[in-house]
Amino acid sequence: MAEKWQQQQRAVELDLYQFYCSVCLDLLKDPVSIQCGHTYCRSCIEGCWDQEKEKGTYSCPQCRETFTPRPVLGRNNIVAEVMYPRYCLQKKKKGPTDIACDFCCGTRRNKATMSCLTCLASYCPAHLEPHHSFPVLKLHQLVSATVPLKEKICAKHNKLMEVYCKTDRRCICYLCTMDDHWCHSTLSAAAERAAEQGQLFLSHSAVKRKSQERQKELNELVQAVKDFKVCCQTAMKSKDKLFNELISSIQKQHTLIKQLIEAREKLAVVRAEALQLQLEEEIARLKKRDADLEQLSHTQDHIHFIQLFKSLSISCESPDLPTGAVVRPQQSVETLTECLTQLRDDMKKLLETAWPKISATVFGINVVLPPVPKTREEFLCYHCPLTLDPNSVNKYLDLSQDFQRVTSGSYEHFHSSHSDRFGGVKQVLCREGLTGRCYWEVSWSGGVWSVAASYKNISRTSFDSEFGKNDKSWSLECSANGYTFRHNSVTKAVSGPRTSQIGVYLDYKSGTLSFYSISDTMTLLHKVRTVFTQPLYPGLGLKELVSGCYSEMKKL
Repeated sequence: MAEKWQQQQRAVELDLYQFYCSVCLDLLKDPVSIQCGHTYCRSCIEGCWDQEKEKGTYSCPQCRETFTPRPVLGRNNIVAEVMYPRYCLQKKKKGPTDIACDFCCGTRRNKATMSCLTCLASYCPAHLEPHHSFPVLKLHQLVSATVPLKEKICAKHNKLMEVYCKTDRRCICYLCTMDDHWCHSTLSAAAERAAEQGQLFLSHSAVKRKSQERQKELNELVQAVKDFKVCCQTAMKSKDKLFNELISSIQKQHTLIKQLIEAREKLAVVRAEALQLQLEEEIARLKKRDADLEQLSHTQDHIHFIQLFKSLSISCESPDLPTGAVVRPQQSVETLTECLTQLRDDMKKLLETAWPKISATVFGINVVLPPVPKTREEFLCYHCPLTLDPNSVNKYLDLSQDFQRVTSGSYEHFHSSHSDRFGGVKQVLCREGLTGRCYWEVSWSGGVWSVAASYKNISRTSFDSEFGKNDKSWSLECSANGYTFRHNSVTKAVSGPRTSQIGVYLDYKSGTLSFYSISDTMTLLHKVRTVFTQPLYPGLGLKELVSGCYSEMKKL
């Protein structure tokens, strides 16, 4: 295999050798070809021919073919196109790490491409040719000139370090094994390389796998940022549309109320003006009747008095004119203002109620979510100590003295009356409200039980106060038959390994609540994705009246 690799390396070097100028021994620059077919740098061949100007004949530096008169040099476009990127690459890569050829003379030394471990020298392609031509030199071991040879030579004995000392864990020469390292465990560098090759493969595979994972994460992050921007733009448009509709609806109602008030005002004024005209006419008639009666009271003619009084005693009032009509415009306007004020207050309360949820939703938005723990050790970094609340425990449940364990029974326990106590269901909440990244574990034995997380304002007495039967709690019910997740009275069967320990992981900001089965590994049973608007309180529930059934918040 090593011989095959050397043959391939030799083929590469010979192929590269075709693109070197035989005069300057460097890559061809501005290549030109002469009649014999050989190619040189324009400056190199012109320099050679300038020295032969006095002879009158011009020869090829390689085959010695002569030409008269001096040939006109033509650019070799094919070689130039091939060599241009190679020359640019060589200029780009050439630097302080390049190894110079040990056989090049002068200040300008070519870059060495191969090193001979037998000769302990480095060679450029031109000076390396004898190692490919002479049988004696073909037996030498050639390697790529990537590291200066002095780093491979023992500074004490000036020999190639081809032995590996396992005791000191470094390369040494064979003379060192008889000197400072005579009692050490040693083996050849090739054997050590073979032993470490397997580790190299594993490391390479691990790095490659990690690189692929990181690339996948990068692609997901880039896509997530794009999706996030699109979602934000969509949300902005939806926000504008919804608020415009809301404002338009309010403006429409404002215009409608305005038109209604104006129409009512016109109708009331018209009716009032008609009533006013009737009242003025009746007042005129009553004043005239008053004047006639006053005049009649002063007449001396008894017959005339009797004749006129009968006609004047008839009422002159309009029968269709309402009596005692009272107009109270101020009271009517005050009633309208009270209705509008009530509408304003109701809208303010609605906005105040909806704003915490809107605000929590906005603050919960994030492109880069923190990594989810995978092992139990990683989960335990977020462990939070919890204590059961004696004020919320049901009367059929008994708490331990450290408020970590709850036991179910068939008889009532004495608990003082409290508004937080669960009355109809056997369950209890913890004292601590959680809003960050938190993890807790629960162990149980016997019966049917549930581990839950709930808002503080969950009902305590009604039928829907049981964990999972309302929109304020999330519950995982555990039994010998399996698991059931419940929220807002919607149930879902959950599959997973049976265990007596359940771990719960809360990431409040990202809106996730996860339930895990704990055994040798962490197995995800169910994950909730929502927007939390209040602190979450862990809870426990024991459904069956089984003697000795208990559940316990584990101290970690």
